[in-house]
Amino acid sequence: MSHEKRIVECSGPHDPHALDGISLLPRTGELDRACPQCFGHGQWNREYDLASQRSKRHLCDKCEGRGWIETGDDLVPSHDVALSPEGYPDWVIRFDPSNDVE
Repeated sequence: MSHEKRIVECSGPHDPHALDGISLLPRTGELDRACPQCFGHGQWNREYDLASQRSKRHLCDKCEGRGWIETGDDLVPSHDVALSPEGYPDWVIRFDPSNDVE
């Protein structure tokens, strides 16, 4: 038996219901301020069902889902996959300079 569906499409984090059911992320590490795009949530709803509260989410591309950004010149760690010298995938942490200074 299917449930009632009242799906709302969201085009970005500014839309109503875009942040429903998504809590603010705590500040981790030395990141300076909440992301101006996702407002510290790290993601938002692309589709939100008002009847069942089910959602399809979109990861914030400005903060890469962290919810917080670096505004200084500190390096920001990111998890990534790279090829090892043997040719196998390997989890690595890369440190990128911040490009979020406004």
